[in-house]
Amino acid sequence: MPETPRIAVVIVTYNSAPVLAGCLESLPAGARSTGLVRVVVADNASRDESVAIAERAGATVVQVGRNAGYAAAINAGIAFLDRAGDLDRLDAVAVLNPDCRVREGALARLADALRAPRRGIAVPRLVTPEGHTYPSLRRAPTVRGALAEALVGGRLAGRMWRLGEVIADPRRYETAGRAEWATGAAMLISVPAIRELGPWDESFLLYSEETEFALRAGDRGWILWYEPGAVIEHIGGEANVNPVLAALLTTNRVRLFRRRRGPLASSAFFMAVVLGEAVRTLVGRRTARASLVALLRPSRRLRALP
Repeated sequence: MPETPRIAVVIVTYNSAPVLAGCLESLPAGARSTGLVRVVVADNASRDESVAIAERAGATVVQVGRNAGYAAAINAGIAFLDRAGDLDRLDAVAVLNPDCRVREGALARLADALRAPRRGIAVPRLVTPEGHTYPSLRRAPTVRGALAEALVGGRLAGRMWRLGEVIADPRRYETAGRAEWATGAAMLISVPAIRELGPWDESFLLYSEETEFALRAGDRGWILWYEPGAVIEHIGGEANVNPVLAALLTTNRVRLFRRRRGPLASSAFFMAVVLGEAVRTLVGRRTARASLVALLRPSRRLRALP
């Protein structure tokens, strides 16, 4: 990577007008000390002012044509960079949710992290609007982890026994290092990794697409690196309150595990997840009830985004 890393940014939008301007406005400071070649807004057929906001900010708008999901929009944005000849002169591409605010110098710090051999993905410290560090790092899914999460919840399982997928220990977020996967709201991906790994898996629509991409990268020897000095604010959190999105998140977790593991382990993982959602349904969580229905009744699963 040259002294000044050359990067592009791909922002995925769908009716993102309330947050998109803030994301775009944060990029000049966030990309300081990099060569920012282009900002692409990959739009999933928004019906609000998202496209107009992007155009006023000077971004290149790529229309996906429908609400095809996060992975499809990322693929559309990267494909445009390739067709335009940008990818050949870039070192890395940043992928962002529109509700991210990139703090000063964050992208340069992520680019520095990618200088080491076989580091293909660099992820920042994600913080809430109040400034609290969000637990964005994850372990690979396991049957033991799913069972622990079912019994005591994801945060507690991840912190007390290091079994759950969520890495909840706040001390981990103070130190740079490898992780198996991380929340996909903000990632910097090296161009060599992009070339080797190919497109993101569009079948997941939302959720687990970043898990699949990061685990596939690990399978091929690419390292995902966490850099706490790069700070990006992320609003997020809709899956915690939206039953439809919660159900999609849960069923995608099961689908991805089934793809990567054998039938016996997959059946055990499924049962552990069902147990967890059943327990939370009993205490009145609407998101858990929607997830349980989607798990047990495949015909009720979301096949396409509205």
